[in-house]
Amino acid sequence: MDNEQINGDATNNDVTIETDVVMEVATDDTTNQDTTNTTPTSALPDTPTESANQSTSLPPASFDVFHWANEVDEMKNNVSVELFLFNKNYTPYRVRYSDQLTASVKALFMQEATGYIIKEADKGLECREYEKSDGEEKVIYRTKLTNVGRAETLIHLIEHEYRDIDSMSDHIDEFKKIKGIIARFTYPGNEGGTKTFYIAKGISASAALKGGSSWELNGEGFEPFSAEVALKMPDDNQVAIVDDNVIIFNQTKFENLFQYDYKSQVIADAKAKELSDKYKLSFAEGLTLNGLLQDKKPLVKKLQALDIAEEMPQDKLIDYADEMQLELMTDDDGSIIIMDDKDLTMFVNLLSEDYYISPVNGRRYEIKSKKLLSEPEGEPPRG
Repeated sequence: MDNEQINGDATNNDVTIETDVVMEVATDDTTNQDTTNTTPTSALPDTPTESANQSTSLPPASFDVFHWANEVDEMKNNVSVELFLFNKNYTPYRVRYSDQLTASVKALFMQEATGYIIKEADKGLECREYEKSDGEEKVIYRTKLTNVGRAETLIHLIEHEYRDIDSMSDHIDEFKKIKGIIARFTYPGNEGGTKTFYIAKGISASAALKGGSSWELNGEGFEPFSAEVALKMPDDNQVAIVDDNVIIFNQTKFENLFQYDYKSQVIADAKAKELSDKYKLSFAEGLTLNGLLQDKKPLVKKLQALDIAEEMPQDKLIDYADEMQLELMTDDDGSIIIMDDKDLTMFVNLLSEDYYISPVNGRRYEIKSKKLLSEPEGEPPRG
């Protein structure tokens, strides 16, 4: 039975999160599967948000994290939860958990976060914009989900491609690539419909215990390890996602979890605008200059050193590419075609004049590093 929806009580044998906060991932064993509280596949929505979309979300500007925490705390007994592991490519995998762990899952993910907000609110806790703050005490941060591309992609896959998400038990050999775990919570809205929020935490797959090389101490002696994989669940607050808001409890862990570097992104976006204003560029379907520059720190650093307004115009750049015999493509309108990040790298290298033909041997070179020489003084030694 393909039942991944968890409605308060979850029963299965795919994933067990033990009461001492250790998760064990085991392979499917349909002969022993407990289906007492399972929901028929036909009763599952095509995506988890079919009912969630009925609720009215607060606009990001008016979102009140303290109101949200109190609302969730009031509804905690009516909250349902699902777990997803996700890898370094932000591909989610569905995982189940033992019926005995429902309270533990809610406590570790939901109640730790809401309890912290409620408790610390009386002690001066503030919620500030992530982009305008850095490292203050008694502060949690907020940014828009649309700013954090990887988090937005992950949520989109869970909400809109739910039925295409594989079970982790079918990919247990890829566990070493797992980057984090995200819990999806749903609860009834005050005005009907269903409300949804997510809690995400980073996990270290390298720290997991593997069945083939681990023993467990049971009573007075060692026994074979009973699970494929076991890991300790993080008990700290890291990231919550509520509607279009990302709530950041731990700045460093948030940035590592979703590889989000705001300062680099701001620089990249500014340079992308300068390039788009000066040069006619044509991108392959689905690509944008901003998207290609994301996480390309060497390219962004190189662009940062350039004064785009003072760089060579488009026609000279194309002539330079032809002189260097580079495959820089243009369309009928004269726009430079960018098909992938390699084309973008070539374009930026051309802007930086990083291609060179040696006058000695006639060979072409790509210059990885260069230093501008000062103006010569006096006459050359040989006149």
